[in-house]
Amino acid sequence: MTVEGATPVVKVQYRYAFALLGSIQITLIFTLSAIAVPLPRIGRELGLQRPDLILLSAAYGLTFAGLLLFGGRLADRCGGRRTLTAGLALFAAASAVAPFATGIGALIAARFAQGAGAALVAPAAMAVLRVTFSSPVAYRRAMATWGGLSVLGATAGNLLSGVILSLLSWRWTFAPPLVVAVAALTLTSRSLPPTPPSRDRALDLTGALLATTGIILTSYGLVVTDTRPWSSAAVLAPLLGGTALLVAFLYAERRARDPLLPTAFLLNQRRALALMAIALSACGTAMTFVVLSLHLQQVRDWSPLQTSAAFVPFAIALIASGRAAGPLIVRYGARAVTTAGLGTGAAGLALLAFTGLHAHTPYAYGLLPGLVLLPAGAAASFGGAAVLTAEGVPQQQTGLAGSVLNSAMELGPTVLLAVLLTLGSDARSLGATGIALAVAALLNHRSTK
Repeated sequence: MTVEGATPVVKVQYRYAFALLGSIQITLIFTLSAIAVPLPRIGRELGLQRPDLILLSAAYGLTFAGLLLFGGRLADRCGGRRTLTAGLALFAAASAVAPFATGIGALIAARFAQGAGAALVAPAAMAVLRVTFSSPVAYRRAMATWGGLSVLGATAGNLLSGVILSLLSWRWTFAPPLVVAVAALTLTSRSLPPTPPSRDRALDLTGALLATTGIILTSYGLVVTDTRPWSSAAVLAPLLGGTALLVAFLYAERRARDPLLPTAFLLNQRRALALMAIALSACGTAMTFVVLSLHLQQVRDWSPLQTSAAFVPFAIALIASGRAAGPLIVRYGARAVTTAGLGTGAAGLALLAFTGLHAHTPYAYGLLPGLVLLPAGAAASFGGAAVLTAEGVPQQQTGLAGSVLNSAMELGPTVLLAVLLTLGSDARSLGATGIALAVAALLNHRSTK
């Protein structure tokens, strides 16, 4: 992380602050994905059925996505560092309680609480990042790297959870989030700058209630399509109820004096396309983890450790592309890098769809090419799209930008994944997602400069 024009001492401070904030962001997404590999063992130990496991898997993401808009506005109003501290405290407490759960009720409640804490932390971290990197050039570079941290967290969750499961109990998967949260709480006040609150801004509690409830109900309705038909009451009731609440939210926002989500914020063409790129890239990587984790363990009979090891090249390509994204964005522009990343990711998904799911195709040329191209493209598109999302946003709306960016990252793997997985086969789902990325690349390429 380089900062133009800064002294060596100041550069070290910037890097230290970015390392702390980046570790927090990675941990939030690690916590989302780390539950996937241990789910079968949790089900056997606690005597759970598939619907219970689906809800357990989705619980964190439901409250995370549902409360993000409110968390972002809270960060803008009360100050990023203060909101960050409160969110970390809740996140740490839930992570400490979860390993001792003896039943599904307590475990799901802990996951809900983790998600609520994460919804405060994620936008607040971006608000602090904006104050830390006050120079436009430095902030642009920071955002270019920031965009790839989430998919790095998802990859780390899948890799480390397999290792932990092979050596210890599934309960130890809650240890990394707890350690990072406690360390961050200890370091935040002395390592991160205070962020000025905007006390004159209203919190729009009506909008927050409508948006939170609507997003959670709609997402839940899509999640349960994994075990229930679309025509069932268990799917239709939350879907229709959530949609009605979201329509009411949009109507209420038009009348609010200080809306939770100003309409003009999403009407910017570049920002809208960038958020689409983030949602689709997040969906593509999440689908790859889900589909290939099940394929390798259930079809090829690989162990959890072998399955995690299969994603090591994915992680290497992701880190390499993430490091290259910043300089490429400075040289060619965020829109060009986003477009190239989407196209590369689409090619990776196409390869996985056509060659990766055959039971007897060797890993080296059946899976490996797609597992390199997809993360390379995803990291580039995340980096470029993060810059485009935050570009031109006033400082008092940085928390809002952070909440919208993270909402796209959360809703992509929840809403889009639930829809695309209903296409009849894993190959079709991967192929359709690749087509969606290719279309998004074309739209970004043709967008106004």
